[in-house]
Amino acid sequence: MTRSRDFVSLSISTLVGGALIAALASSQVALAQAPPKASSASPQGDTWASIAKLPDWGGIWEVTFGGGARGGPRPEGPALTPAYEAKLKEYQDAQKRGDIQDTPAANCVPNGMPAIMTQPYPMEILFTPGKVTIMIEAYSQWRQIFTDGRKHPEDPDLTFNGHSIGHWEGDTLVVDTVGFTTDTALAGFGVKHSDKMHIVERMHVVEGDKLQIETTITDPEALAKPFTSTRVYGRHRDWTLAEYVCQQNNRNYTTDDGKAGINLKH
Repeated sequence: MTRSRDFVSLSISTLVGGALIAALASSQVALAQAPPKASSASPQGDTWASIAKLPDWGGIWEVTFGGGARGGPRPEGPALTPAYEAKLKEYQDAQKRGDIQDTPAANCVPNGMPAIMTQPYPMEILFTPGKVTIMIEAYSQWRQIFTDGRKHPEDPDLTFNGHSIGHWEGDTLVVDTVGFTTDTALAGFGVKHSDKMHIVERMHVVEGDKLQIETTITDPEALAKPFTSTRVYGRHRDWTLAEYVCQQNNRNYTTDDGKAGINLKH
């Protein structure tokens, strides 16, 4: 900003002080929106030597279900904005009328994030320099989590699993993902999310053979507040991933308007 020399000292001090406050406020907003930063003290898996210092995540992981107290309260679901509450009600009403009888999964369309991480199929996590790859048996999907310090593209391609970057905080892998296609449902619900959905995952081994993933979803258009859920995965060191070809002998399908169909000639 250009200031006149004729300004009195008090005016200058007031302007400078106001500018500093504005700058600090802008910095706080930027920090809140930016992906979590890596801890320089933690190995980041950028070399094979660094990978050797990371936690042992070898083997095959499978999400566990149940285990909660019987009769206890059900976990709170996502808090939707009024516009998306209306969309959800419209979807549920269509289900009750029989207008929607199945989901696109009947046509072998993958679930996308975050639902792909909670399928009842195993997955394998691989460490290579600068990248963590999650191989998911369901729908033969995979996720690439770049740990080489890169940032998200300014205009990422919108995909089912999004664009992921990550860093290590001690024994916890923090994953930041953006760039999702809006063809998938929000957290497993019938209503779809917006293209502004943002997911942060914190992954760490809580016991020898238990991997815990805390997932926080934000979406300024769809969610009234961030939605956080936690899943636990059990390890099977002697398992291998199997081939998954959804289209093979897939007799059930869904029409474009949501009706269930069956192909007896398949």
